[in-house]
Amino acid sequence: MIELYGFSYSGSAYRVRIALLLKGLPYRSHSVHLLRDGGEQNLPDYRRLNPLGAVPTLVHGDLVLTQSAAIVEYLEERYPTPPLLPSEPGARARVRALAQTFGVDVHPLITIRVLKHLAAEHGAAPARQMDWSRYWIAAGMGAFEALLDHPATGTFCHGEAPGLADIYLVPQVIAAERHGIDFAALPRIARINRACLGLAAFRDAAPAVQTDAVPPERIAEHLAIPWDSPPPPDRALPSR
Repeated sequence: MIELYGFSYSGSAYRVRIALLLKGLPYRSHSVHLLRDGGEQNLPDYRRLNPLGAVPTLVHGDLVLTQSAAIVEYLEERYPTPPLLPSEPGARARVRALAQTFGVDVHPLITIRVLKHLAAEHGAAPARQMDWSRYWIAAGMGAFEALLDHPATGTFCHGEAPGLADIYLVPQVIAAERHGIDFAALPRIARINRACLGLAAFRDAAPAVQTDAVPPERIAEHLAIPWDSPPPPDRALPSR
């Protein structure tokens, strides 16, 4: 059985949930709540599993994988049907470049640990943290929209079947909506996002339907808690 440690509103964990569901792979989910009690990712049990203290972590038998990009690539290679990448090398490179627009250039700048650092070291209040995230999300969305102006773009980011780029796009749209990004200038993104959400795999992986979902209106409230609040020493993750 595949086991996935993640958090509902983690974009990285959302990507992996989509990939698992697109491939029809059953998995057991373990919540690692990034905001509660100072962050369950800091618990010793979880740090032994993932020394970086991030999500997601995938456990498959004796294999423990971190980093959503590596996890999704593992699933693609281990379970190649249905494919998340096209077969032609140039097309594969295009899809990977689309995915990395968010996975490399945007998402790492807006993670909770980055916002925590902005608060702790630079005195950034929640409103300033939101401004920071909005700037980088808007820049990435604009670039992605321009990259979609391409003959290979179809119903989805590349062609007529969902793939790796769509797996990265949809979680970023959730973040963009939460930050008030105007989609009027992003018609291709908006259209592809609607097509993705027409599929059960994307809907069933969505943050709002996970067991540890946080109401969107409470995200800012959670981010306003003191960052140095330590987790209780007796908290433990579910046993493997």
